[in-house]
Amino acid sequence: MKTPDYPLKFTPILKEKIWGGNKLKDILNKHSIVENLGESWEISGVADNVSVVENGDLRGTSLKKLIEELKGKFLGEKIYKQFGDDFPLLIKFIDARTELSVQLHPNDRLAKKRHNSFGKTEMWYIMQADENAKINIGFQETISRDEYLEALEANEITKLLNFEEVKKGDSFFINTGKVHAIGAGVLLAEIQQTSDITYRIYDWDRVDAEGNSRELHTALAIDAIDFEKKDDFKLTYDKKVNESSNVARCQYFTTNYLPVAGKVNKDYSETDSFVIYMCVSGRAEIATNGNVENIQQGQTVLIPSNIEKVHIQAKECELLEVYIN
Repeated sequence: MKTPDYPLKFTPILKEKIWGGNKLKDILNKHSIVENLGESWEISGVADNVSVVENGDLRGTSLKKLIEELKGKFLGEKIYKQFGDDFPLLIKFIDARTELSVQLHPNDRLAKKRHNSFGKTEMWYIMQADENAKINIGFQETISRDEYLEALEANEITKLLNFEEVKKGDSFFINTGKVHAIGAGVLLAEIQQTSDITYRIYDWDRVDAEGNSRELHTALAIDAIDFEKKDDFKLTYDKKVNESSNVARCQYFTTNYLPVAGKVNKDYSETDSFVIYMCVSGRAEIATNGNVENIQQGQTVLIPSNIEKVHIQAKECELLEVYIN
């Protein structure tokens, strides 16, 4: 297979959710007939949910096949040595019409032991939020395991949770073990490790159309929860036009905020990684080796590791620039 010399778009994998709404369709122009559209998986290597290229010569090729055949030229040499044929990130847009369950994710060690999976460290960038919309992130105070179990038994877990009002441009980092829930009225971009392991601890007493509650994972969660109050979740970053400003950096991913007005030239010759652009507002042209791909709000492109020069042009656009350091 010839190494691609153009920005790759993938067909979104759309997920109906009990808490989903219409913003992915109405604001991000995702095409679906389902009422409760909760998630758009933009780039995924998760088993049974592997992304497929939708543009250019490689249209119809799976992400898995790209990695298997192109290896480090596609992912980056160091990344391929670490992850092999597994794509290390899961890139999503999420719309919460109502609250998601209060949940947490195990770390790498626990996820490997229990599920033969990676853990799930993640971050959120708020794209739109209704008035007074909130997220849950962490606890109000450090609590003990016994205090947690007592509150859970009494159906009073929400009294212990920390809630944060959110607006467009806010960004949050969610370590493994931290309880969290996207609140009603929030549309966001999510960058995370490739993992679909979630421990649900509370679901707002909600039932489905048949009157059934969703499964809770009380026993699995108890050894994975971080009970300590930590103010380590709200991210701050610069907003200089035509410059990449770091929002989040960890061993699993680096995310920068890149507002474009005019032209920006990027040189990734020293970056041994693929690069992902998530368009969170506006529209732009992404050019590589003379190949141009248009991107607009709610769309995502991947630049393979072998491409060193990227040229971005926009009247006004906001991008999240994601890669692995």
